[in-house]
Amino acid sequence: MKTLILGAAVSASLAITSLAQAAGVVNVYSARKEALILPLLEQFETDTGIEVQLITGKADELVTRLRTEGVASPADVFVTVDAGRAVRAKEAGVLGSMQGADFLAQVPGQYVDADGQWVALSLRARVMFYAKGQINPADIDTYAEVADPKNQGKLCIRSSGNIYNQSLMGALIEHNGESDALSWAQGVVANMARNPAGGDTDQIRAVAAGVCDFAVANTYYFGRLLASDKPEDKAVVEKVDLVWPDQQGNGTHINASMAGITKYAPNRDNAEKLIAYLLSEDAQRFYAEINHEFPVIDGVAASLTMQKFGEFKRDALPLETLGVNNARAVKTMDQAGWK
Repeated sequence: MKTLILGAAVSASLAITSLAQAAGVVNVYSARKEALILPLLEQFETDTGIEVQLITGKADELVTRLRTEGVASPADVFVTVDAGRAVRAKEAGVLGSMQGADFLAQVPGQYVDADGQWVALSLRARVMFYAKGQINPADIDTYAEVADPKNQGKLCIRSSGNIYNQSLMGALIEHNGESDALSWAQGVVANMARNPAGGDTDQIRAVAAGVCDFAVANTYYFGRLLASDKPEDKAVVEKVDLVWPDQQGNGTHINASMAGITKYAPNRDNAEKLIAYLLSEDAQRFYAEINHEFPVIDGVAASLTMQKFGEFKRDALPLETLGVNNARAVKTMDQAGWK
């Protein structure tokens, strides 16, 4: 198996193009970090004999690359994170349809693009993490309460440029309308304990450090901290717990990592085999146990780490809605002064 980082080698496309003509090859452009997908791709090679060529990079850069390469692109499979990114790839015209593929029938409909251009591989929930003893979890058990004046100065959250926050905003726009979503975003800004900084793990660490009383972040970041043997991570999880928001309403916001077959895939059969493999029970268990993401296939359990937090009601909104609403979400956040 060969892995390249986007921009690391000028000859990368030429090298992969020649391989793309050979039998038993599948070429993957992935916006997922290598460590989170490489073990699965290596196991796929072992199980099938199909060689995987992997290029990793940022999602928007990979989409631009696919557009530039056009019909000459060696890419067979595009892997990305967040529905917003998947919809951008679809709108850019770089994905082909997978309609009729058997593996799509395994996945609940809200996690599949209406035109079959992408499918979710694993799920994550965007929830509230709070400092034990510092705040009543009942005061933050809905997304509306994140913006409630009672929580002024208590919140840590990422910037408006973060795609996860944009998708959450897209969901709120769909459920409540733009006017209410704008009011919510303004309340979020008013409740920030500090200006947005860092990633999701940084928000959770800030809660443990007393910078803020609660934070909004994706569940799998907390799962990794819980599974860590590092003393500094253990110290964080001892001080922090989570709330499943909106259990009496629409349910907790869900997003996903996803994959699609590229429009000009030279190895389409192998691309279908790879995606089918990523949706197999074994691969889904890997996502659950190693990444602490939730399986997209019914009947595969969450990791033992995440099972400790119990079952929860999930928002049933189709994931493509998050991407379709992305531009409106960004505009609303800008209007609210969310940096």
